[in-house]
Amino acid sequence: MKERRIHINEKTLQDLEFPRVLDQISELCITPLGREEILEIRPFSNEMDLKTSLTLTNEYLSSFYNDNRIPNHGFEAINKELQLLKIENTFLEVHSLKKLVSLSLTVNDILKFLKKFEEYYPNLYQYASDIEITQVIIEKVDSIVDRFGDIKDQASDELFRLRQAINKVKGKINQSFATALNTYHNLEYLDDIRETVVDNRRVLAVKAMYRRKVKGSVMGGSKTGSIVYIEPETTLQYSRELNNLEYEEREEVIRILKEVTNYIRPFLPLLKRYQEFLIRIDVISAKAKYAKSLNAILPEFTEDKSLFLRDAYHPLLYLTNLEKNEETYPQTIALKKDSRIIVISGPNAGGKSITLKTIGLLQVMLQSGILIPVHERSKVCLFDRILSDIGDNQSIENHLSTYSYRLKQMRYFLSKCNKNTLFLIDEFGTGSDPELGGALAETFLEEFYHREAYGIITTHYSNLKILATELPHMLNANMLFNEKTLEPMFKLVVGQAGSSFTFEVAQKNGIPFSLINRAKKKIERSKVRFDATIAKLQKERSKLERTGQSLKANEKKTSEEADKLEEINARIQKKLESYQELYDSNQRLIYLGQKVNDLAENYFENKRKRELMNELFKLVQIENSKRKKVSAKIKKAQKAKEEQVKKEAEKKVEVIRKKKKIEKQKAKAVPEKPKPILKVGDRVRLEDGRAVGSIDKIEKNKAIVNYGMFTTTVSLEQLELVEAVKK
Repeated sequence: MKERRIHINEKTLQDLEFPRVLDQISELCITPLGREEILEIRPFSNEMDLKTSLTLTNEYLSSFYNDNRIPNHGFEAINKELQLLKIENTFLEVHSLKKLVSLSLTVNDILKFLKKFEEYYPNLYQYASDIEITQVIIEKVDSIVDRFGDIKDQASDELFRLRQAINKVKGKINQSFATALNTYHNLEYLDDIRETVVDNRRVLAVKAMYRRKVKGSVMGGSKTGSIVYIEPETTLQYSRELNNLEYEEREEVIRILKEVTNYIRPFLPLLKRYQEFLIRIDVISAKAKYAKSLNAILPEFTEDKSLFLRDAYHPLLYLTNLEKNEETYPQTIALKKDSRIIVISGPNAGGKSITLKTIGLLQVMLQSGILIPVHERSKVCLFDRILSDIGDNQSIENHLSTYSYRLKQMRYFLSKCNKNTLFLIDEFGTGSDPELGGALAETFLEEFYHREAYGIITTHYSNLKILATELPHMLNANMLFNEKTLEPMFKLVVGQAGSSFTFEVAQKNGIPFSLINRAKKKIERSKVRFDATIAKLQKERSKLERTGQSLKANEKKTSEEADKLEEINARIQKKLESYQELYDSNQRLIYLGQKVNDLAENYFENKRKRELMNELFKLVQIENSKRKKVSAKIKKAQKAKEEQVKKEAEKKVEVIRKKKKIEKQKAKAVPEKPKPILKVGDRVRLEDGRAVGSIDKIEKNKAIVNYGMFTTTVSLEQLELVEAVKK
């Protein structure tokens, strides 16, 4: 199979504002090297590399929507360290060694994470699988450098000995200095500050008049000259010894650093690979963040040469409008073998150029490994070349007019255009005499068509609209306008040419009607009729579009209402089932209560204890035979469910009671009579009940009512006298 080579020139990238997209993505990087890498992104020349890049970005994007977030990949650049490791007899400073440790730890964390979650990120794991996880660099550096970034005393025996000696000498210096300080202070030779530090040495602050009486080395004086700083003679000997020891210490530290650097030097290729890996992860991460901000996806690739972008957004316009809190209008467009070229027409400021740029920019982004903001059902393919001619390209330096430049571009198009090419031309044919320029543009378009190239052009020329109608694999399209206000609707409609609304727009902008009529007479009648027919068809299309949107909105509303009704019905059905279960349970309990009551009466009559126990045992056996053995957990759940149903039922009953009470109060137009005072022995019933009982006892505004078979405690406010009701 022959390998495809894809090439898209810089001119096309500039026309489609691709560098602006890269600028936005680079701002999402967390490392300077990642930003540099992003700005160098260009369309892939190899199809396999492209699809790998897109897949890696898509996998990283998925990490934002699950609990398994990929670890942080931030790092400090080690370019300087890598250069030093290439040179023999050089050594790395402690800060550089710490950078290498940090880099190794970061890479190890990511590699271990990807191995652990290989199921979630198979392609990222595969991409990182050839990178070695190593601890030796980390362990080697940690063995000599402490957490504060200093060389450890135990880094070597010699360093340990030297630092012990340094500490002893420093002790002797402090002791001798303290003796001198006390001596001269008692003699009142010292200023109030007594001492200070000069060149990292303790010195006495001697009054200038006593400078010759203090033995030692003069290290300086104050600005006013009133104080002289002198290092006492007793400490000078120790200071020289300290200087020698500190020099030896520095030499030993350098020797240790050289040893560690030589140990790390064979790992140079691995460290370079580590940095390249983290730069690549930073680039992938930035592209994934950008995709998230755009709601971008990885669409399906088609085997045949066809492109279907549904709800495609221009990324730059989308993000700009998002900041302004304004709406961005998506476009839907398809290019396939039987409709390879689309001619977009219509008035200016309707969105023709932005639609053309949207398709071109999204195709360039996709072929550069960047996810694109389209609907998930979109389908894409790859083009070997993308050619563009967008905007006014006058060149004073090269003495080219707009039209000359466009002819030069057409010559380039003709040399490169084939069946694997996508061409994008804005305002095709402009810059010259309309009839002559239109004829030449028509010829170019026919040539591109016969070469089976894919393309989108925007134009106002009627002959190009007619050509698109006549050729079978070319389609007209237009940007919808409101036929009354002539305001753009920013919606692309394929299948019909668009009118430029030249005279309508002129009339709207206050041009006298008489001048417009005179202009109409100056052109061919057939051309006016053709443009008028297109305008009429476009108006009808706008009406149909609005009607369709209204029908869709109504259909959506109806569907939502049906879903709501279905949901309510399901809830009611569920509650009915719960109430039925509760009712069945209560009926069973009543039945058991009646049986137990019958047994109690029989026992009361005949006093046969054995017979009573037998009957009770039979009753228990019958009930247990109906039960199924369930676990304690299920029992607990069932009990909780029953309790919940009871509570819901009680709430419903309480609500109904309150409603009935309110209705009764409203029905009685006259104010209520004061309630009679209830006392023990009164026959009463609940306000909304029928059963009559007598009060046995009254306590704390509650009454114990005897109904014969059972007693219950009720609030006095819920009771009413039976006699009062009869009256």
